[in-house]
Amino acid sequence: MTENFAPRLRVTSLRRLFSSFARGGPGAGLLLMRLVAAVALIEQGIARLHSGGPGKATVFAICTLVMALLILAGLWTPIAGVLALIVELWNAFSQPGDIWIYILLGTFGAALALLGPGAWSVDARLFGWKRIDIQDRKN
Repeated sequence: MTENFAPRLRVTSLRRLFSSFARGGPGAGLLLMRLVAAVALIEQGIARLHSGGPGKATVFAICTLVMALLILAGLWTPIAGVLALIVELWNAFSQPGDIWIYILLGTFGAALALLGPGAWSVDARLFGWKRIDIQDRKN
């Protein structure tokens, strides 16, 4: 009885890391959300690179651009979303001026980490449900 329980537990925990990869309207909504978040993060990263700040600002700009590309492609979306949340919260508390863009982008990152990338993503191609056809040995 314990032999059947252990594999089921392992598969459940693996499924929990990745979403159900929503299709249709919800999948289109997640794609749109990924596009908007990625474009805003790319704009923020490029602006920070052009500002020519100190070395730490350049590292944050490159991290922001990498996260934006991961979110855009839908690759490692839960990890990229959490990293985007952390970086944007850091920006909100360390940068002077209006913090609401950082809060908005951090919220996008958290939502994408929790919801997943949707069906139109690299994650869905790599980790989505697979169909395995088992044929008879007689054929």
